[in-house]
Amino acid sequence: MIEYKSSRQLEAMDRANRIVRKILAELAERVAPGVTTEDLDRYAEQRLKEEGARPAFKGYRLPGCTDYPAVLCTSVNEEVVHGIPSPKRVLREGDIVSLDFGAVLEGLYGDAAVTVPVGNVSGEARDLILAAKESLRLAISQLRPGNRISDISEAVQSYVESQGYSVVRDFVGHGIGRNLHEDPQVPNYVASGMRDPVLREGMVLAIEPMIAAGSPEVEIDSSDGWTVRTRDRSLAAHWELSVAVLATGPWILGGAAEEAAG
Repeated sequence: MIEYKSSRQLEAMDRANRIVRKILAELAERVAPGVTTEDLDRYAEQRLKEEGARPAFKGYRLPGCTDYPAVLCTSVNEEVVHGIPSPKRVLREGDIVSLDFGAVLEGLYGDAAVTVPVGNVSGEARDLILAAKESLRLAISQLRPGNRISDISEAVQSYVESQGYSVVRDFVGHGIGRNLHEDPQVPNYVASGMRDPVLREGMVLAIEPMIAAGSPEVEIDSSDGWTVRTRDRSLAAHWELSVAVLATGPWILGGAAEEAAG
């Protein structure tokens, strides 16, 4: 069941996402060769405490998984999503890292992600990052009453594939509000038979293109049960914003899309 948010709830979600996006921007500035992904996680957790919010991800459980152990997801290179921070994962020149982060404030969730270059990266890596970010912008432009989820999906898929990349299909965007994951699901591709709700004022969606330079097929690390990698080990990029549907069009919670890091 889709839950439509009141103006008061939307204002609270804007505050939660403002915290998320501010800390993500700070994290992006801290990304550099020699930094560990655990360093970034510790910084994010401390900043959440300072902002008076609690982590959305730490302790979260997906079916078949153990509780997620960190406040931040750090997915490096071929890792698509859900990479677990570690003191052993040292960022190196030329890597790219997706930072996925969420917070809970006043009982409502914020969720966003960026993909950041580590130092100087290849043209291939930079183009992939920019393509994922642009597909997010195009998806958000479809969030207006009367459109459908498939309009969002088609915007991502058509652009990503026109650039020669593939859309990861095993993971999708989602509704968000009093829970981190709510109805409806928001795929980044169009498939026959998929649920296709009409967009209505008060819906809030976490739009999150996940794209790969090679094959869209992925696998989950059997050692931790969380980290998702491209099966062919091609580079992957991930961008996400939480967006409300208003009568006037999309409201990007936490600030304008241009404020996103990267």
